[in-house]
Amino acid sequence: MAAVRRARPRRCGRSGSIAHGAVLVGLALGLALAPVPGLAPAPAAADTPGGIGPDTVPVEIRARPIETFRIGRDDQRFGKLTFLGGLELFSGNRHMGGLSGLVVTGDGGDLVAIADNGLWLQARIESAADGRPLAVRDARVTPMLGPDGVPLVNVGRGDTEAVTLRRGAGGNELVVSTERDHRVYAVPFPLDPGVRLRELAMPPAIRGLRHNKGMEAIAAANDGPLAGTLVIIAERGPTFTDDMPGFLIDGPRPGRFTVARSDAFDATDAAFLPDGDLLLLERRFTLRHGIGMRLRRFAAEELRPGARIVGEVLLEAGFTAQIDNMEGLAVHRGADGATILTLLSDDNRSILQRTLLLRFRLDD
Repeated sequence: MAAVRRARPRRCGRSGSIAHGAVLVGLALGLALAPVPGLAPAPAAADTPGGIGPDTVPVEIRARPIETFRIGRDDQRFGKLTFLGGLELFSGNRHMGGLSGLVVTGDGGDLVAIADNGLWLQARIESAADGRPLAVRDARVTPMLGPDGVPLVNVGRGDTEAVTLRRGAGGNELVVSTERDHRVYAVPFPLDPGVRLRELAMPPAIRGLRHNKGMEAIAAANDGPLAGTLVIIAERGPTFTDDMPGFLIDGPRPGRFTVARSDAFDATDAAFLPDGDLLLLERRFTLRHGIGMRLRRFAAEELRPGARIVGEVLLEAGFTAQIDNMEGLAVHRGADGATILTLLSDDNRSILQRTLLLRFRLDD
C-alpha cells in the first residue's frame, strides 16, 4: 500500500498566481497533444503489448494542503457552497496523472478515478471531522481490461474520460465512457483487476459526436424521479457556439436533450445530487478568458427529451482561484448528512499543471 507524506500547509498567495500562469501554458499544450501513448514498461508485464499488464501497481502520493479557494483571500463561502479545503497531489510515478473522472463512495473516503489512457486509480481520502481533506492514502493503479482481455492503454481504444457508479438489484457497476472511439463500458464494483469491461449498447447518434469532444460527462441516477437513467453530456457540440448534446439512456423518459453552452465553457463531468437534481462541471480555456471552472445545477424535472436546459450557476471561478483543468466531480453524503462535492483536476501529465482535489459543502 502507498504511504502519503504530509507537507506543511500552503497559504495561497503569490505562489498560487505563479502556478496559475504556468497552467495557461500547460493546459494549452495538454489540450493540443495527441492521445498519450502506452505507459513505460513495468517489469511484471514485459511480454504484454504496450508494456503494461493486468496487475495492480502501488503508487505513492504526497499531498500539500490548500486552505483557501480564492488566492490571497480567506472567505470560504461562495453562494450555496462552502469550501472545506483541498489538496495538491504529487507523485513521481508516471501511472498517476491525466485523471479525468471521479467516483467517491462510502463515507466519502473511498475514491475511484480514471486516467484518460485507460487506468483505474483507487485510493483512500483521509479527512478531518469538518470534512477537510488531509491526505490520500493506499493509492494503487490498475489497467482497465477491454472485452478481449487486453488493457485499453495498450491498444488505443480512445480516451477514457468519465466514470459513474450505477447501483442495481443485480449488483453495482462502474460505467466508463471513451471519446475519439465513442463507446461506453461497464464493470462490476468493487473492482476486480482480472475482470474485463463489457460494452454497453448506446444510441447510434453517440457515434456521431465530435472526435475529441465526445462523452466527457456521465452520471447515473440511482434514486429520485430519473432513477435508472444514465445521463451522458458531450464536451461540446458540432461547432464552438452550438449547445452541448445530451442523452437520457434508459430510465423513465429516454431521449435526447441539449445543454445551453455559454461563455466558452465545455462540459467535463456530471453527478446527481441526493434529491435527484444534476450537477454539471464545466471548464473554460481561451486566450481571452484564461482558465475557468463552473458548476451548474439542473432540476430533475428539466431533464426531458427535446429540452434545452440552462440551469442555475452555483459557482464560477477563474485565474484568482485554486483551480486547474477541472475534469472530475463526485457527490456523497457526509456523516452528518451534508451534501459534499469533490472535484479533481486533470494535469495532462504536464509539469506545468497540477492535480488538485477540492471539496465543497452544498447548503440548500
